[in-house]
Amino acid sequence: MEQLLHYVWKHKIFPLTELRTTDGRLVEVISPGLHNHDAGPDFFNAKILIDGTLWVGNVEIHDYSANWYRHLHATDPAYANVILHVVGVADCAVAYPDGTHIPQLVLPVPDYVLKNYDELARSDAFPRCKHVLPDMPKLTVHSWMSALQVERLEQRTEQIMKRREVCDKNWEHTFFVTLARNFGFGINGDAFERWANSVPLSAVAKHRDSLFQIEAIFFGQAGLLEPGAIPSVYAENALTDEYLLSLRKEYRYLQHKFSISPMDSSLWRFMRLRPQNFPHIRIAQLAMLYYEQRLNLSRLVNAESLPEVCDLLRTRVSDYWRTHYTFASTSSAENDKNLSVSSLNLIVINSVVPILFAYGRYKSEEHLCEKAIRFLESLRPESNHIIRSWDAAGIKCESAADSQALIQLTRNYCEPHNCLRCRFGNEFIRRTPDLLREEEGIKELKIEN
Repeated sequence: MEQLLHYVWKHKIFPLTELRTTDGRLVEVISPGLHNHDAGPDFFNAKILIDGTLWVGNVEIHDYSANWYRHLHATDPAYANVILHVVGVADCAVAYPDGTHIPQLVLPVPDYVLKNYDELARSDAFPRCKHVLPDMPKLTVHSWMSALQVERLEQRTEQIMKRREVCDKNWEHTFFVTLARNFGFGINGDAFERWANSVPLSAVAKHRDSLFQIEAIFFGQAGLLEPGAIPSVYAENALTDEYLLSLRKEYRYLQHKFSISPMDSSLWRFMRLRPQNFPHIRIAQLAMLYYEQRLNLSRLVNAESLPEVCDLLRTRVSDYWRTHYTFASTSSAENDKNLSVSSLNLIVINSVVPILFAYGRYKSEEHLCEKAIRFLESLRPESNHIIRSWDAAGIKCESAADSQALIQLTRNYCEPHNCLRCRFGNEFIRRTPDLLREEEGIKELKIEN
């Protein structure tokens, strides 16, 4: 309920009758103030006339007046500049630390707002606001989608900056970890990130002219060279697999040389994975990218076109993996195991674009941020159940920028029921009784026809 009071206050959805404090003083809201989502009062720098006197300061909102004391605001200096306490129910008087009473306003929530909000909260449909989407002004849709695109990039920038701290503030390693995570394509994302963080790139760099040694470190750190990582059905073959045995021997030498330890191989997931997506294949592809010196942030930053980026990321596997999907298992047909076009696009969307945007923000080079957005707008939209659901509701995707916006909308607003902060949700909640009757009339007309 408190969130709804925030919403009503913020958007000034006030009754037509006069607003008065609990002690009868006339209230006129000139400005509700700036909504504060951090610690402190709920709204900053509000401007309010109370009995003709202008007050400028902060506003605090609660379901019940008593929450002022339950939340210890009475003794908190951060709340000393509260000029109005807005409540759903005034169950007690409230005061400043010096004992002076604070004006209180009981804010009624209009019935239609409460009804619309309840409908959104209870609906099992997705999206819950789909009834208003077909009639949504194009400008509203466009502006909200644009804001969501930037919001998603900003969110991913925060994730990358945290990742950079783990990588000792090394951007090349940060790029490697970011790319590796997305080579997991969801199900193995966490495992790939853990693996990439365990790979000592400074050590690997000393052997980058040898694909065999790169693979030894890569597969060794993944724990996939350990006997327990070999499926029992291939255990006998593993005893005579020369390539596997050679990698094990080389990894033991490099492990001792660089004082490194493998991760637990049980972290890798194979269920419901196509063989092409097995960790072994993805690691082999990353090893080839590293060996060919294409796993390089500076080359990515200097790439000016999307085809150039895709060429940089196109990869293949070494000869052994042309006929294998795991160690000791032989496939009858040879396959270069290149990344598919759809996989390349997903890597650009989830790795290249975020790292370019984050690096651009870090370096204060706006052209990198603009390039990241340009790449996103040039790619076809993703195809998944989220995008299909929005499409059925009338929101079409023209590019990957649009699909990323809808994923951000779904993850950060729809799933956590954060409709009050969503512009689509706002349109739904603010439907007046007249508009609701008009919508019902249209529905009935359609049924009759």
